[in-house]
Amino acid sequence: MGFYFDKYEKKKPPEPVPYSIPRELLWQFLAVINLVLGLWYIVWRWGYSINYNALWFSIPLIVAESCAFFGLMLFTFNLWKTKDFPQLNPPEFITECTNDPNIERRPIKVDVFFPTYDEDPELVRLSIIDAKKIRYPHPIDIKIYVLDDGRRETMRKVAEEEGVYYITRENNIGFKAGNLRNAMEQTSGDFIVICDADTRPFPTILEHTLGYFRDPDVAWVQTPQWFFDLPEGTPLPFKLKRYIGKPGYFIGKAIEKLVGPVNVGEDPFCNNPQMFYDVIQRRRNWANASFCCGAGSIHRREAVMEVALKTYADAVDGFVKKFTKEIKDEEIRISLEEEMKRQIALETEITPYKFHVSEDIYTSIVLHSDPDRNWKSVLHPPIESKMLSPQDLLSWVIQRFKYAGGTLDIALHDNPILKKGLSIPQKLMYGTTIWSYLGCLWNVVFLVSPIIYLFTGIAPVSAYSMEFFKHIFPFLLANEIAFMVGTWGISAWGGQSFYLAFFPINLKALWTVIRGKKISFPVPQKIRQEGNFFRLVLPQFTIIILTALGLIFAITKYFLGFKTNLPGVVTNLFWGINNIWALSGIVRAAFWQPED
Repeated sequence: MGFYFDKYEKKKPPEPVPYSIPRELLWQFLAVINLVLGLWYIVWRWGYSINYNALWFSIPLIVAESCAFFGLMLFTFNLWKTKDFPQLNPPEFITECTNDPNIERRPIKVDVFFPTYDEDPELVRLSIIDAKKIRYPHPIDIKIYVLDDGRRETMRKVAEEEGVYYITRENNIGFKAGNLRNAMEQTSGDFIVICDADTRPFPTILEHTLGYFRDPDVAWVQTPQWFFDLPEGTPLPFKLKRYIGKPGYFIGKAIEKLVGPVNVGEDPFCNNPQMFYDVIQRRRNWANASFCCGAGSIHRREAVMEVALKTYADAVDGFVKKFTKEIKDEEIRISLEEEMKRQIALETEITPYKFHVSEDIYTSIVLHSDPDRNWKSVLHPPIESKMLSPQDLLSWVIQRFKYAGGTLDIALHDNPILKKGLSIPQKLMYGTTIWSYLGCLWNVVFLVSPIIYLFTGIAPVSAYSMEFFKHIFPFLLANEIAFMVGTWGISAWGGQSFYLAFFPINLKALWTVIRGKKISFPVPQKIRQEGNFFRLVLPQFTIIILTALGLIFAITKYFLGFKTNLPGVVTNLFWGINNIWALSGIVRAAFWQPED
């Protein structure tokens, strides 16, 4: 049986960007200049540029700019410096990974988990086959488990044919987290490799990561996720040649001479996670705040179970005290508490992984905040597995809604910024993630503002004067240069534009969480779904059309001799074009079709 990704099977993963001290120092220097200029701009905006004749417009924009600048400060903190942990030799015995003197000196035991629900069993088979190729320089006990929440005979048969273990259960309580808990109750590996159904581990995944666990405080290691099936696109000259012949080829070549190589159809959904893992997560290592992202992670069973037991005990204790605090007689209260604890303990289940839509980051927060153990996390820069990307806009939207809704739900109900046990750097790192999902609120203001001005001529600033340009241009220029250096040459434009285009998804997630609704979604499919996805981008398309009409309206007014503020029109002209360009990517993605 063939899959659409067969043609990508021999594709090699990119190497992590090498660490450079001079480049990091240059980034830090530029980042400080950028923040100083940004603060200068924001202070000037509040003090000297408010349009008091249109406070309904001026105040929301300046609040949006202030929120975005605060996010910039958090992001700068996130990217401030890099700490890569030394990759130690793989341990031979479990005693090399613990301080417990009671542990016997024996080879390490590893469980490899493949949670699955409705994925194609033949797709899971490919993951199993690759997992069976995992090698290790010492004797090691590796067991591979298929955790089937779909209770399918076809999946059981595949597991039997591949000679791996098959675990299922009678219900789907807790979804993926519940599936993992059920498996942990029936297994005993010292370490657990968490995979998705489509995760294809490389043979080196254990020999390159278990060395980190020589530090007995390391709870988990996260390896980068790499979507090997991302389309490489078609060079622009050949794409244009297909439609308009030889003239298109030469036009494409001319464009490439000006802007460099252009591949049409390359990564249409901006799925490339290199920016997230190689830059954002990697630079959280120094603060011990790199969080688990699920697939491609290796966990110490002891850490997961220890925190689960403590959380369980705290939950039982808190519940009992809540109902006995009014009893004045201390002897009766203590006796009642003990009896209630025994009863509730029998009725409460231990949850090694938090039952939550974002069980990976939630469990990370719980481990990082354990006051009795300094549990550490490690982002291992090299790629150790490959997996499939969302192949259509619907799957992409479902995935992003899950990320946004899960993170915002944690922020509302168990905010890490307020959580005891986390250090200030850890709180700031988790806060950066939360703040980024709130960006939909001010991104809407940034998208609507040029439309308002172009149609009405009402300015959100007191004047588009030389003072305005003197404050904003140095900041914008410094920002571009600083992050060009700070992201180590990894292109950030795709991620930035899609972040702006996320606003309907994140707004929906935020509204769902505020209303107290459960974040629910179908499991994203691992194969391309066919259909009309234009409905998913109607908000973005509407903004594009309104902006384009506003541009035409303002330019027409100017050339017809109507009174206009030329600096204001030009400023909002470029602002509007930037918004159209940023939103056009997700609209194009709705119509994307894979190359034959």
